[in-house]
Amino acid sequence: MYRTLIDSETLAKNLGHSDWIIVDCRYDLMHGEAGQKAWLESHIPGAVYASVSGDLSGKPVTDHGRHPMPAPETMIRTFSQLGIDSSKQVIVYDDIGGAFAARLWWMLRYMQHDAVAVLDGGWSAWISENNRPQESGETSNPEAEFSGDPVSERLVLLDQISEVKLLIDSRDPDRYQGKLEPIDRAAGHIPGAINHFWQKNLNGNGQFLSPDQLQESFENLLGETGSEYAVFYCGSGVTACHNILAVSHAGLAEPRLYGGSWSEWSADPSRPVATGQD
Repeated sequence: MYRTLIDSETLAKNLGHSDWIIVDCRYDLMHGEAGQKAWLESHIPGAVYASVSGDLSGKPVTDHGRHPMPAPETMIRTFSQLGIDSSKQVIVYDDIGGAFAARLWWMLRYMQHDAVAVLDGGWSAWISENNRPQESGETSNPEAEFSGDPVSERLVLLDQISEVKLLIDSRDPDRYQGKLEPIDRAAGHIPGAINHFWQKNLNGNGQFLSPDQLQESFENLLGETGSEYAVFYCGSGVTACHNILAVSHAGLAEPRLYGGSWSEWSADPSRPVATGQD
């Protein structure tokens, strides 16, 4: 079973495996249809498509962020349509170092499906190594019967933020410090949060650092706080999942996610906003 990352060679050896489901999560925050268009043009053989905005977000239930976490029954329906059931090993990928794929990785684990891994290096690694096969056009799987219940303690809600021991902002340092804000209502971060930009988990090739490197990085970040007591957030609960994936790949206890993230927090002018470096 693969639970965090998988390399392209291993995936290539298992193409066509009846118990493996591949999901393409390519997406562009500014051009919502770009990811699906790219999937239609070319994808890993057998890969079905899941959109961050259309499939991995839903009507506000647990949060009111920019990409609200879908209700459990919506996740069950989506996962079933993708062909996922308890017997399936799921592999997810994108073309931005796992930033979007990690959202689906987290959602499946939230619904107690642990056999899910992100393709290390994603689409870029696939097309650059040993003439890996590709296909185009629409791909679908027979509908399955997904079953699973949410692990509620993995998801932190707005009214629980004050109880968090260590809050970590996953956005780039300029957004964290409030130097710029291209999307949300206010610039800055939640008071008390420290910063770990998700891209720091990757090397120059867009692949994850080794588990030892990640472990050293996060242990320095966490200090005396156990990783299970840390909560990650970002702009809308997407790239924060990349940090949770990286912590898990490092062999540390899985942190929690504040799904509403900065888009929810900053939407209310009465909530405090910090700027600069905490």
